[in-house]
Amino acid sequence: MKPWPYPLWFAHRGAGALAPENTLAAFREGARHGYRAFECDVKLSSDDVPFLLHDATLQRTTHERGVAGERTWGELSRIDAGGRHSRAYAGEPIPSLEAIATFVRSNRFALNIEIKPTPGSEQHTGHVVAQEVARLWAGDALPPLLSSFKVEALEGAREGAPQLPRALLLDHFWDGWFERAQALGCAAVVTSYAMMDAAVLARLHGAGLRGIVYTVNDPAEVKRQLELGIDGIVTDAVDRFSPAR
Repeated sequence: MKPWPYPLWFAHRGAGALAPENTLAAFREGARHGYRAFECDVKLSSDDVPFLLHDATLQRTTHERGVAGERTWGELSRIDAGGRHSRAYAGEPIPSLEAIATFVRSNRFALNIEIKPTPGSEQHTGHVVAQEVARLWAGDALPPLLSSFKVEALEGAREGAPQLPRALLLDHFWDGWFERAQALGCAAVVTSYAMMDAAVLARLHGAGLRGIVYTVNDPAEVKRQLELGIDGIVTDAVDRFSPAR
């Protein structure tokens, strides 16, 4: 297999269990706990600006309602993404991908971007996000890993910036997943931790692919994954697992 440049540990949505998920505050919290690699979710505003948000709608993580992708970046940039979490984070904005790139690149951190399209915009979102990543990380030795559950988003990413590494995300093994990951030119497959076992990881490694698991918060499961030889672990528990160990 080709050398794998990414750290073992990824902080999920920044450090989304301790600070407002997918915000700069969450990234700073993860960094405070020693994390040097992060996972986040990126989608597009109505005027095609990539920004961080997991859900299609705004109501779980902000006091606003409605489909986020139907708003312009000017509107989204003024939304409080912290107050819903706690008063301490009131006023924390939804970050653009450009803001995250500045933080990540300044600190030489690694990033796994999950492309999270608004339903119906899968291929377009993948294409635009990949092009913006290629622009923001131009010349860097370690570009973000682009992942998605949506095959169409990964196809768009491949069209937009074929040089960037891609990963297929899975929450179950659907027919043809392995062949599709290979056809997409993926560097890795990311699965729920319960799906990963020695046979799956051996199949991936045998084809030159890496295996990453989400979202591992239990010490016994961490031990099992490490014994398997897993290549990446996404966790919420940044205050319990030290990436330096």
